[in-house]
Amino acid sequence: MNAATYRFRAILAAVLAVVGLAATMFLVRSPMMPPASAASAIPAPAVDEPATGRPNAETAVLAGGCFWGVQGVYQHVKGVNAAESGYAGGDAATANYEAVTTETTGHAESVRITYDPTQVSYGQLLQIFFAVVHDPTELNRQGPDVGPSYRSVIFAQNDTQRKIADAYIAQLNQAGAFPAPIVTSVSSAAPFFPAEAYHQNFFDLNPNNPYIVQNDLPKLDALRSTFPNLYRA
Repeated sequence: MNAATYRFRAILAAVLAVVGLAATMFLVRSPMMPPASAASAIPAPAVDEPATGRPNAETAVLAGGCFWGVQGVYQHVKGVNAAESGYAGGDAATANYEAVTTETTGHAESVRITYDPTQVSYGQLLQIFFAVVHDPTELNRQGPDVGPSYRSVIFAQNDTQRKIADAYIAQLNQAGAFPAPIVTSVSSAAPFFPAEAYHQNFFDLNPNNPYIVQNDLPKLDALRSTFPNLYRA
């Protein structure tokens, strides 16, 4: 979300507040994510974390474009205890929205997911990531948002996560799951810095925002239809 894009969204939101839901529907175009029928073709990972039977919280950090939608989708996944928008890949001094939008900090808009592995596995989180959260074939962008802060990155928190992520990307590429090669990178764990308060829970707090309606609500619809056993309201 560069400054110009954010201002554009704010203007659209103000217009929406005046003219109501009808204006929202007029502004909606085709979502940037594939429809649920396409998402359903994304296979489950052949390699996943072993089941321990212990409900100890684990952490995943994923970057796949604007963190509003990424956080919003995972907040509706069973077994996810918390999802927080933030920045990863750069230094603490530049972990703020004003700096990140310059596209020079090395940060990616990211989401830190705390989950219960007895309810949802790391592999299932990745399947949702590739199937409905973002387009892993877009380099340094997602839909209308352009720049390295919108790149697709899996920040593996340990060796097990790295092995699962690497194996899954190889599996999807070999299966030809997407019309172009996957550009998602797998990186070692990096410090995660929470984003500003006004970015947190933006999806759920602003369901009628035109950007959310156009780009992110289709992802939630795809989660609901493609992964009904993992979806929660």
